[in-house]
Parts: sequence; C-alpha cells; structure tokens
Amino acid sequence: MNIVVCIKQVPDTKGGVKFNPDGTLDRASMLAIMNPDDKAGLEAALRIKDETGAKVTVLTMGLPKADDMLREALAMGADEAVLVTDRRLGGADTWATSSTVAAAVKKLDYDLIITGRQAIDGDTAQVGPQIAEHLALPVISYAEDIKVEGNSVIVKRQYEDRYHEVKAQMPCLITALSELNEPRYMTPGGIFDAYDKEVTVWGRDDLTDLDDANIGLAGSPTKIAKASDKVRKGAGEKVTLDPKESVEYIMNKLKEKHVI
Repeated sequence: MNIVVCIKQVPDTKGGVKFNPDGTLDRASMLAIMNPDDKAGLEAALRIKDETGAKVTVLTMGLPKADDMLREALAMGADEAVLVTDRRLGGADTWATSSTVAAAVKKLDYDLIITGRQAIDGDTAQVGPQIAEHLALPVISYAEDIKVEGNSVIVKRQYEDRYHEVKAQMPCLITALSELNEPRYMTPGGIFDAYDKEVTVWGRDDLTDLDDANIGLAGSPTKIAKASDKVRKGAGEKVTLDPKESVEYIMNKLKEKHVI
C-alpha cells in the first residue's frame, strides 16, 4: 500500500506576519512550521504504516527551506520525501497550488492521499478537495478517525454538530483535522536517518502534465486586493464581579458599542 501525504510549511503566526507588495505572504522572512492539520494527516499515515507496512511518501510545494520540514517528516517515520520548488510556481492561489500538487502526485504510486483540512495561513480548506478533483478521485473531508479495511477506508468525519461514518474504495483522498490524533515526536535515531536520506526535488519542467496557464501568480484566478496584519485596538479591560453584576456589565458595554 502506498500513501502520499501532502504537507505544507506555513508561517508561525505567533510572531506576526509580513506581506509582499502584491499582497502575498512574505514567507521567507518568517519562522516556519509544519501545518498542524497536515501533521495530523502524516501521523494518521504513519499509524496505518505501523499496522499494515504501508509506504509513506510526503510531498510539499514550497520554498527550498521546506527541506527542513520534509526532514522532520522523515524523522517521524516517512519513507520518502518530495519537494516541488520553482520560482515560476510562486504566489499560487488554491487553484494553481492544487493543479501543481496534483501533477506531482501523478508521478507517484498511490493508493491513498491524505492532506490536512486547511492551512493556517489561508484557512480555505480548498486545496485537498481540488487535488481530488484534478485526479478524479473521491474525497472524504474533515476526518477524525481513519481505518483501513482491505481495499477500502472507513472514515469518521465531522459534520456540524454530528459525525458521519463513510466508507470509500481506494484510491481516494482524505482531508484530516488536527483533532484526528496526537502526532508523534521525532526520535534521535529518526533524526540521524532523516539526514542520510535524499529528498527528491522537482521543478516546473519535471511536471510534464501541467499547463503553464494554471501555475504561479499569473495562473491564479484569485487576486488579492489588499492584505494587512490584524491591529490590536486596545489592551482590553479586566473586571471582577459576581455573576449577576457581570451580566449587567456586559449588557451595558454591548449597548454602548451599539451591538445590541
């Protein structure tokens, strides 16, 4: 069984964010981490590997520094890693990103593809389902539990205030929630092994099944008119009151702000 896990290096927004003049994130200037939903998806794949002996390949599209994140995934237990990087792919929206990632996935053997539900730098939850659309695969989103049964997967997926249990034949694509599991830590041995492994690097020219009209900023139908960091308007107010007084105080504040 071959599992491809699509992961993304995202800015650690705890330190604030910066933007380029064209409205895209200035990723090169910020600390980077593995996207939390993607990390849960990787852990799910590794647990399937532990149970079935599956091969796990991690794939990312990003800057060359994403090599560090791929090494982290290898140290956690992934078998192979692929980095898709090329200046011509920069500034991509979800459509251009999914087109590129799908073209890369086509070069790999896969029975199951796992992505995170969404990335914390965009929160669109679009790329995973779009990859499935490009590959003509069924997709199960918002997964909180994944089990493999023969040539099928059984997924418990979150849906509003309830759950669905869905069964699908492989190949298929699953988008994972960070609540799916608690990702494992890297081991010292895994870290040493990770830096002995080769990360496969592909550029635009390696992806023959890709139309230039669908890549990078120029191939992105989404255009950002303006982007800015969140500005804090005040330090806030802390009060200590009994429950009844607290309710009255909050109601008065809301009336002052014309919220109610």
